[in-house]
Amino acid sequence: MILKNRHNNLEIILEESVLKEIETIAVQHYPNEFGGFLLGKYSEDFKSVVIESIILPYKYKASPVLFQRSTKDLEKFFIKEYHENSRYYIGEWHSHPDGSTMYSGTDLNAMIETAESDEVQIKNPLLLIISISKKKMQNFTFYYYSEKKLFAYE
Repeated sequence: MILKNRHNNLEIILEESVLKEIETIAVQHYPNEFGGFLLGKYSEDFKSVVIESIILPYKYKASPVLFQRSTKDLEKFFIKEYHENSRYYIGEWHSHPDGSTMYSGTDLNAMIETAESDEVQIKNPLLLIISISKKKMQNFTFYYYSEKKLFAYE
């Protein structure tokens, strides 16, 4: 599946199996929000990114309207993915149980913190929000972070 962002003419190439894995995990955590990290590879011109896998947090807080993940103890997994598979951290995903795929102020602030963090080497992280019901994913939206704003892919 290929998604395009009209704001900056960038594209996401999404492995269907990754989206299915995200859906399965999110539904298992219903009615609470849940999420994780997106891993993938950039094209040489940085106009495309292929999302190939995810990493889940070990520590998190979740409720029907909140998901806070910790990166504690995950650094070795990110390093392993880079060295063994040439995969980079490219962003994050989380679910909105029985909600829309529109981002919240909390979601935007989390992307701002990520982009401005000295520990993260990415200035334009992606954000995937999926809307789920008790049994399945209803919808999903990818966002590209730039200059303290989020821009949707189609």
